[in-house]
Amino acid sequence: MSGVSFATFAAYSLHVPGRAARIGYLVLGCVFVGLGVIGAFLPVMPTTVFMIGALWAFSLSSKRLETWLLEHPRFGPPLVEWRAHRVIPLRVKLFAWGSMAASLAIMTIAGAPIWAIASAAGLMLIGVVYIASRPSAPPDTMVK
Repeated sequence: MSGVSFATFAAYSLHVPGRAARIGYLVLGCVFVGLGVIGAFLPVMPTTVFMIGALWAFSLSSKRLETWLLEHPRFGPPLVEWRAHRVIPLRVKLFAWGSMAASLAIMTIAGAPIWAIASAAGLMLIGVVYIASRPSAPPDTMVK
């Protein structure tokens, strides 16, 4: 640590994970990409949320895979918009909200315990509020 202050060393170590952590993030990113690809073909599974997770994991493990994901012809554009403006497209919002409502309906119809339904509804409400708080389009394309 010669020539480097403790503050610099501490700040750097917070942003650069160790080898084991990088491998863990890499595996997690690959799992998220796999789930996202499955979601691209199955209407009951989201794609974007898994790709955002993969982008985050790759940003901590592999700049090459992070760049690949950002430049991907299908998955890249929404990820670039997310990273630049925290945009969640309206169709993704509608799908997320519809999926949550359908999940609660299935839980209710299946006779899940009331505490399970209430817990799921509470967690979903957090998701609903967060998704609603994100813009649906980048600032320069929004109608004024």
